[in-house]
Amino acid sequence: MKPENKNFFQKVYEVAQLIPYGRVTSYGAIAKYLGAARSARMVGWAMNGSHSMEDVPAHRVVNKAGLLTGKHHFDGTNLMQQLLESEGIEVIDHQIQNLEKHFWDPFKELPAD
Repeated sequence: MKPENKNFFQKVYEVAQLIPYGRVTSYGAIAKYLGAARSARMVGWAMNGSHSMEDVPAHRVVNKAGLLTGKHHFDGTNLMQQLLESEGIEVIDHQIQNLEKHFWDPFKELPAD
């Protein structure tokens, strides 16, 4: 992995760690907050690499439509959905219901760097 990617991944993890319990954000929202609006896919790669890190709530990062696109990276068939549901988030057909109610936008919620 390139050193600059490692830095970017670390920044992604730091933002993900701030997502409040019972809230979700998107790959694109994290990328935008980090000043790399076109890097949503790279945020996804960072989330895929975070599963051994207990302090990174990767289950709270979904695609912009609220789909659990990263679910196959979790151990167990429905672990991502179960983790979200345990936080009071309703998931039907792998999609978060009432996304706007649960959506946390780091661009609006966090101070600019």
